[in-house]
Amino acid sequence: MDVPCELGGGIRDQQTISSLLALGLHRLVIGTLAIQQPDWFRSMCGKFPDRLVLGIDARDGLVATDGWLETTSVRATDLAQSFAKEPLAAIIYTDIATDGMLSGPNLLALREMTRAVDVPVVASGGVSSAADVAHLAAIPMAGCIIGRALYEGTLTLQDALLAANP
Repeated sequence: MDVPCELGGGIRDQQTISSLLALGLHRLVIGTLAIQQPDWFRSMCGKFPDRLVLGIDARDGLVATDGWLETTSVRATDLAQSFAKEPLAAIIYTDIATDGMLSGPNLLALREMTRAVDVPVVASGGVSSAADVAHLAAIPMAGCIIGRALYEGTLTLQDALLAANP
């Protein structure tokens, strides 16, 4: 069975992108470098259309970089809009305050992001229940990342799929 896989973290040059895609990865997530070197990221989007995902991590609506150590003055929606015309595969939007907390996603911020761009947006952070998935599907989000909820047993894959497709 073919399962599309994506990878993020530490992708810093065109050779790495080429090598990882050649290995069979479906999509690659790039965050900090897209912010630090926007022209390079635009160029890579053009060379690898629909294979790169813009990873946006935010704290109180402002972009965080370098493993969440630095918070910029750039609004997450502004960053997303600056790349919205590129052939992105998607945007993964992580609300740092909710990530791994099982406290529910930041629906307001996610709704704002989906309204700001015509790029598929994937929610990341806080999903803990089938109800959370249903709320995200109603926005609608292109998808959501579920990690800790699966490990902790507060959500099963079957329940998540049912909530996403009522």
